[in-house]
Amino acid sequence: MKQPHPALSRVQALTLAFVAGWVTLVVELTAGRLLGQHFGTTNIVWATVIGLILLYLSAGYAWGGRWADAHPRPERLGRALYVAGGSLLLVPLVARPLLRGADAAFGNWQLGVLAAAFAAVLALFAVPVTLLGMTAPFLIRLTLTQAHQAGQVSGRLYAASTWGSVLGSFSAVLLLIPWLGTARTFVLAGLTAAALGWLLLPRGRERGWVAVGVALLAAAVLYWLNRGPIKPTPGLRYETESAYNYIQVVETPDGWRWLLLNEGQGVQSVYHPRQLAMGSTWVHFHAAPFMRPNIRPRHVQRIAIVGLAGGTAARQAAAFFPGARIDGWELDPAVLEVGRRFFGLGDIPGLTAYAGDGRRGLRHSPGAYDLIILDAYRPPYIPPHLSTVEFFALVRDRLSPMGAVALNVGRTPDDRRLVDAFAATLDQVFGTVYAMDVPQGWNTLLYATPDILDDPQATLRANARALAQENAHPWLVRAVLDAAQHRAPDFGPGPVFTDDRAPVDALTDAIALRYFLAPRPVPPGGSP
Repeated sequence: MKQPHPALSRVQALTLAFVAGWVTLVVELTAGRLLGQHFGTTNIVWATVIGLILLYLSAGYAWGGRWADAHPRPERLGRALYVAGGSLLLVPLVARPLLRGADAAFGNWQLGVLAAAFAAVLALFAVPVTLLGMTAPFLIRLTLTQAHQAGQVSGRLYAASTWGSVLGSFSAVLLLIPWLGTARTFVLAGLTAAALGWLLLPRGRERGWVAVGVALLAAAVLYWLNRGPIKPTPGLRYETESAYNYIQVVETPDGWRWLLLNEGQGVQSVYHPRQLAMGSTWVHFHAAPFMRPNIRPRHVQRIAIVGLAGGTAARQAAAFFPGARIDGWELDPAVLEVGRRFFGLGDIPGLTAYAGDGRRGLRHSPGAYDLIILDAYRPPYIPPHLSTVEFFALVRDRLSPMGAVALNVGRTPDDRRLVDAFAATLDQVFGTVYAMDVPQGWNTLLYATPDILDDPQATLRANARALAQENAHPWLVRAVLDAAQHRAPDFGPGPVFTDDRAPVDALTDAIALRYFLAPRPVPPGGSP
C-alpha cells in the first residue's frame, strides 16, 4: 500500500523547528532583560519569567497537538506563527508605557502598582509564546507518515528545536541585546516568526496581505522606538545595553554624573570633573586599615576593588593614599567603557581596571593587598559567590599581614538580617569583624582583619586624631572618625553563607517584602 506524502519535507520541518526554537529562547532571555531594566535582575524575576514561559509553552504543546490532529495543514501552523510574530512586534510598543508606570511605582514604593505592571508585562508573552509552542507537535503531525517512525520523527524535530534554542541563548545575550537593544531584538524575533508563518502559507492574496501588514507594523514600531530613550530620566546623558546590564548616565544641573544600572534604584558611581566625590558610602571603605594602631596613609600601598563600576572608590583611594597601586575588577566591560567615557576612569593614578569576575580576579592576582574593597553587596545585586566562607577565605589569603577588608551591605532601619548574615560569615574566616552604619543612609560598612584586634573603635579614634594633626586628606579623617562614632549595634545571629548554600537572594527578598508591607520613609539620598 502506498504511503501518503508528508505535508512538509524532512528538511523543511527540521528548519522550521530549529528557527522556532531560536525565536523562543531569544524571546525568553530578552523578556528577562526587559523586566530587569525596571525590576532588577534578582533570581525571583528570572524564576518568574522562566516559569511563565514554560507554562505558556506547555499550553502551546497541548493545544498545538489537538489543533494539528483536527487541521493537519501547513497554512494552519503558518497563521499561528505570523500571529505570534505580530504579537512579538507589539511587545515593546505596549510594554514601554507599562514599565514607565512601574518606574514611578518603584520610586514611590507602591507595591500594588509595581506588581500589576510586572504581571501585565508578563501577560504580553502569553499569546506569542503559546503559539510558538504549537510548532513542534504541529510539525510532527505534518511530517509523520508511518506510526512506527513516530519516535524517530519527534526526536529529530525536538533535537532541531533544542539546537535552535542553544543558538538563541548565546545570540541573544552576546550579540542581539548588546548590538540591537531589547526592543529591537523583539522586533527581529517577531519578524522571524512572521516570516516562518509566511513561508507556510499558500501562494495567493493572503501571503501578500501578511507581508504588507507585518512590514508596516514593524516599521511603525521601529519609528516609535526611535522617538526617545528606553527610560526617560531627568538629566539623561547616555544609555546603552550590554550583555549584563542596562546602563544609564545621568547628569545633575550642577554637573554631577550618576551611573545607574538596570532598574536604577541604586547609584553605582558618582563623578564631577572638577570635584572629588565625597559623602555617601564610598568614602567610608577607606577607614578599614585604621582599625590597627599607628597606621598612616603611606602604609597602604596596594588596594583591590571588587565592583569597580565607574571608579568612585578608586578615585578616592588615589587621593587618600598617594602612590598606591590599585587593581579593580568589574564584571561588565561596557560599564568600564562608560566609566572611561563619562567618569574619568582612565585618569585615576595607579589604577589598573580589569573586566571580569572579582573572585576569579583575586584568585589569579599575585601579591598581597593592604586594603580590599568589596562593593558588590547593595541589594538587589548581591552575587552569592561573592558572599561565602570560601570567597572570604580567598580574600583573607590575598591580604598583607597588616591588611583589612571593607564591604558594603544594604539594610532597612529595622531589619539588619543581611548585615548579621554577612557578619556571621566573615566571623568564620576573620579574627576581627567591626561594623559602622553610614550616617544618614541605609548602608552598613563591615570591616575585617585576619587577626584579633583589642579595641578597634578606640584605635579608629586615635588614628583620626593623628591623621588630622598630620594634615591627611580631610575626608579620610572624616571617614575614620565616622567609623569610630557610628559603630553599628551588636550583631544578631545569622546564617553562614557557603558555596554549597548561600540563600542571599531569598534573604534579600524577605527584607524587601517586609519593607513593602510596612512602608517607611525613603532613605536619605536613595533606596535601601
